Amino acid sequence: MLSEVLLVSAPGKVILHGEHAVVHGKAALAVALNLRTFLRLQPRSNGKVSLNLPNTGIKQAWDVARLQLLDTSFLDKYREEKPEQGDIPAPTAEQVEKLKEVAGFPVDCATTEHLAVLAFLYLYLSICRKQRALPSLDITLWSELPTGAGLGSSAAYSVCVAAALLTACEEIPNPLKDGHHTNRWTGEDLELINRWAFQGERVIHGNPSGVDNAVSTWGGALRYQQGKISPLKRPPPLKILLTNTKVPRSTKALVAGVRSRLTKFPEIVAPLLTSIDAISVECERVLGEMATDPVPEQYLVLEELIDMNQHHLNALGVGHASLDRLCQVTTARGLHSKLTGAGGGGCGITLLKPDLERLEVEATKQALTDCGFDCWETNIGAPGVSTHSAASLDTHVQQALDGL
Repeated sequence: MLSEVLLVSAPGKVILHGEHAVVHGKAALAVALNLRTFLRLQPRSNGKVSLNLPNTGIKQAWDVARLQLLDTSFLDKYREEKPEQGDIPAPTAEQVEKLKEVAGFPVDCATTEHLAVLAFLYLYLSICRKQRALPSLDITLWSELPTGAGLGSSAAYSVCVAAALLTACEEIPNPLKDGHHTNRWTGEDLELINRWAFQGERVIHGNPSGVDNAVSTWGGALRYQQGKISPLKRPPPLKILLTNTKVPRSTKALVAGVRSRLTKFPEIVAPLLTSIDAISVECERVLGEMATDPVPEQYLVLEELIDMNQHHLNALGVGHASLDRLCQVTTARGLHSKLTGAGGGGCGITLLKPDLERLEVEATKQALTDCGFDCWETNIGAPGVSTHSAASLDTHVQQALDGL
C-alpha cells in the first residue's frame, strides 16, 4: 500500500471537428486541453477516507471500519452476469441506489456534485476492496476546468481518481518510484486506468461515449467514429483561446434538434453532415503532417476548416448569438473561431498562430472578457494523465493545492 503523498493530473478535452455529425456515424476529432484537474492523495492512519472538492464546496468523510462491514457483493453482480466485460464491473442503477445509501444521500439526488461523490465511492470500493483492509486516505481534487461546459471535467475527475486509487493499491506502479524518469504510466497501465475511469463516467452520465475519458487518459488527439477510438499522431501543441460564453444549453435538446432537421430536410442536412466529416478527415491529415514538419501554410488550412465548420454548424441550427459575437470579435482581429461541443452557447475555440503578437492576443482576450465571457489562453494536444513530484508542479497549481 502506498505510504507517500501522490499527486496526479489529467486534462480536459475539446472537440476540434465533428460535433453533431458524430452522432450520425461520422468522424469526430477530440483533443486534450491543457486545462487540468489535479488530485492529491495522502495516506492516513485516522480510520477515515475523506473526499474534498473545493471547487464545488463538497467535503465528505466515511469511517473505513463501517465501509469494511458493508456487503459489497452488489458490485460483483454485473461481472457475474456479463463475464465478457472482464474483471471491471459496470455500475447498474441498483448499485448507484445502494451507493446513495452509503453516502447518506436522498434517493432523488441527481446533482453533478452528488454524482461525483457517488463515482468516487464506486471506484474506491471497487478498486480498494481487493486490499486486506480498506485504506485510510485523504483525497483532494482541484480543477482548472469549468463544470458543465462540455470540456470533459467529469472525465478528468474520474481519470484522476482511478489512476490515484490504482496506484495507491499497487494495482499499477507509481511511475516516479524506483528511479524511473517518466511521469506517465505504460500503455497497459493506461488501458486499465481508462477502463476504470469509464465506469466512473457511467455513474455520472449513465451512457457516455468513452471519448472524454480516453482523451483525458492518453492525451494528444483522438479520432472517434461509431464507437471506435483511435489515437492520432501527436500534433504540435497548438495554441488556442478557449472562450466560455456562459450561456447554458441542453446537449440532449440540441442533438434532438439536428435529428429533427435531418428528418425534415434530408437532402439538405445529410450533405452537411458528410461535409463536416470531410472537414474532420482533412484536419486529421493536416495534423498528421504537422506532427513531423509544421509549416505556416498548414495553419492557414486549419483556419479555413474552422470557418467552414462553423458555418455548417450554424446551418444545422446549433449556433447562438453569443457564439456569433465570439466569431465577430475574433474575425475583426484576423482570427478564426468555432463552437466546440454541443453549441447553443457553451464554449468556442480560437486558433492562435505561432507568429501572433503578444499584444494582439491580450487585446483579443480583453475584448472577449468585455463581452461577459470567460477566456483562457491554453494549448491543445496536451499530455494525458500524469503523476507529479511536488517540485514539478507549476507554481500557481502548487499554491492552489497548498491552500486547500
